Amino acid sequence: MAKEKKVKEAPVNEHPNKIGIKEAAGYTVAEAGNMFNLTYISSYLKIFMTDVLKIQPMTAAFMFIFTRLWDCINDPIWGAMVAKKAPHKDGKFRPYLKWVAIPLGISTILCFAPYDKMTDNPLLLLIICYVTYIFYGMMYTGMNIPFGSLASVITDDPNGRNLLSTFRSIGSGVGGAVVSLIAPFVIYSAKMVTDEKTGELVKAIDPQTKEVIKIADGNKMFIFALLMGIFSIVAYLVGFKTTKERVPSEAEPKTDFKATYLGLLKSRPFVTVALAGVLISGQLQFNSFNAYLYKNYFTNTGLGVVGTICNYLPMVCLVLFTPKLSAKYGKKELCGRFSIIAAIASIALAVCANNQDIIDKLNPETGIFPAWLFMAALLLIGFGYTFVSLTCWAVVMDVIDYQEYKTGLRNESAVYAVYTFSRKLGQTIADGAGLFLLQWAKYDSESAGNGFITENGTSKKIMLICTIIPAVVYTGVWLLMQFGYPLTKERLEPIYAFIREKREALEAE
Repeated sequence: MAKEKKVKEAPVNEHPNKIGIKEAAGYTVAEAGNMFNLTYISSYLKIFMTDVLKIQPMTAAFMFIFTRLWDCINDPIWGAMVAKKAPHKDGKFRPYLKWVAIPLGISTILCFAPYDKMTDNPLLLLIICYVTYIFYGMMYTGMNIPFGSLASVITDDPNGRNLLSTFRSIGSGVGGAVVSLIAPFVIYSAKMVTDEKTGELVKAIDPQTKEVIKIADGNKMFIFALLMGIFSIVAYLVGFKTTKERVPSEAEPKTDFKATYLGLLKSRPFVTVALAGVLISGQLQFNSFNAYLYKNYFTNTGLGVVGTICNYLPMVCLVLFTPKLSAKYGKKELCGRFSIIAAIASIALAVCANNQDIIDKLNPETGIFPAWLFMAALLLIGFGYTFVSLTCWAVVMDVIDYQEYKTGLRNESAVYAVYTFSRKLGQTIADGAGLFLLQWAKYDSESAGNGFITENGTSKKIMLICTIIPAVVYTGVWLLMQFGYPLTKERLEPIYAFIREKREALEAE
């Protein structure tokens, strides 16, 4: 008599598609690679254009706006391509981690190549910027849509998705921190001037702040881009090797894009998340303008490192608690209740940092807003914003489930294509508005190496720009998450049950 095979049953209440830390860590590494590219491009391409290539802020603003208009075509095309392609032997979305990794890494490197050493023709330099940045944008979309969709097929376990979202945020933080912590020490060089007495070259000192004046170094910026491009390729390949698609995809996808997109436009959860995506991504992008603030108001580029620590320290402290807190209280509930802290702190900073009477009381010697107080405000803002940052991708996955629950249609790549576009729209608005405002502040290629700029009040205007905009954005995020987004913990429970039952029925066929 043949021995009966013993079937190992899953523990009671354990989800069949449960994932572990190892796979979440692999997904984290890939996201870190994503941020090597994105953070460096977002934070320093503007400085490369204005300070190294000597392109005026207004001209750079038009370039960012025009190239993002192309995304109106590019993102839906990528979304359709990913959605219609039948699953590969490695899955439906995982293969893109190896297919697009090398082109994306190369596109980052090309954005910072030393074109100023090849030509001084301003029109040719501008055309090169257009071509290389459009190429980068296409490759980034080609990676980001399938990479974002991948999380929804790695697992359909709500706890697993919270884990993935949390670990993706860790990867985002690590990748962003690597750039933000290291780049300020690498890409700048001291401005050298001729000493009137000795005739020797010496480091330029700002007469008001007494700090060494730093300027962007094109050669160093290119070397750093080369390293980020290589590291990102390696990270994507690690993500490919360590993840697995558990939720089955259609063998022959038949997607009704018209019905899908119309359904999204009628969906309050998606519209709210998309609007929040515009603000969230816009603010992340707008944070890059702090580099101008550190360089030309505080005349201390090293503050970029301190600012990064203040932004990410709350995330580091709370990241391990977020999955359990989300499971207990709900993602919407955490985001709504804590983001008001970021709103209040950013408003207070905007008021204090732009009131000269307050500044003179705080720092009467120089009349400059204290850097330590600016950093303290960033720390408080980071604390209030942490749960929005850590759960945003899990919220998108909830919206995908909600759409399937309400319409019967499931299309991860279409949802991510629209959501990706909303985030790019936020980046476009941030870059365009920020650069236009820099032009309004009379910042130009000459301002790049002048330290604290008193003429025309340029430095003070940069402080105004870098505090008023965040105050508006963080307030908007709080309003959307607290009053606009409807998927509470209670409302999500029947949706999760519906999705699980549908999956089990499909697997049983």
